[in-house]
Formats: sequence, C-alpha cells, structure tokens
Amino acid sequence: MSKIQVNKIVNANVYLDGSNLLGRAQEVQLPTIKAKMADHEALGLVGVPEFPAGLEKMEGKIKWASLYPEVLGKAATPFTHYSLQVRGNLETYDSTGRVSEVPVVGLLTAGFKSVPMGTYKARDNAEFETDISVYYCKLTVDGNDVLEIDVLANIWRANGEDLLTTYRANIGG
Repeated sequence: MSKIQVNKIVNANVYLDGSNLLGRAQEVQLPTIKAKMADHEALGLVGVPEFPAGLEKMEGKIKWASLYPEVLGKAATPFTHYSLQVRGNLETYDSTGRVSEVPVVGLLTAGFKSVPMGTYKARDNAEFETDISVYYCKLTVDGNDVLEIDVLANIWRANGEDLLTTYRANIGG
C-alpha cells in the first residue's frame, strides 16, 4: 500500500518590480490557464467535436491589505507592464507529519486593469482590489518549470516541453 501525501500552500509573498511587499497583499489570484476551444461542424459527423485553438486571455486579481500609494500609483498606468512574483512554500505531509518544504514561484508580466480607490466601511479595514491582465506567466516548483506561457512571443511550455515548436516553424515565426 502506498503512503498518502498531502500538499499544502498556506501563505505567500508578493513582489512588484522586485520590491518586497511582505504583508501588503491579502490575497492573490494567479491566472487560470484555459484553452480556447473551437467547434468543428461538418457533414457526416454525428456530433460536434471541439479542438484547442489557442488560449483564453489570462487575468488575475490582487486584494491589498490597505492603501499603498506606491502600488496604486503603478496600477494607475495601464500602458506599462510590471513584473510580479508570488512566492509560496509548498509543504508535503504524510502520516508522520511534514516531510518536505519546497518553493513555489509564480512569475508574471502583467498590466493593471483597475485602480481601486477603496471600499470604506465603519470599523472595518478599507478594501483595495486590482485586476490584472497577464501577458507572461511561469510557474516553478522546487526549481522545476511546470508551466511557461508568453502570449506575445508564442511560447507555451508544460513540464519543460515546448508545445509550439512545430506551430512556430509552420508559420515562420
């Protein structure tokens, strides 16, 4: 019988253009990578199959713990893309307790889509949430690249495999 292992990430830190924002973000939603699917309708087929036709746009959100002028000042410039890094600690547990800890690093190149001026409520901390458009993302676990996508350079790698090698060659780019 194999030993069951459980992975947990319960905390992380955010960096914006290399600046450590420890304790300033409450929540970070990294993009969901979703294939854009195209239906194929043709005579003689009993159904409508769908096939990958690229990727849906990549978006994320950052909920800030308070008002940070240096962050929101950057969010106010939609024509500039910024480097975001989210670093987490992936803990693995089994029946004996924690058996390992490895770094999880999400790298993004993103532009801010919204500038929150805040939601204020009596006796509650004000809320500030920014939406981001992501143009590049890379997820690394324990030094191993799991995923890398650059929509403006036609790069799409999964577990180190370049998924677009033939495509780039076929289109001459």
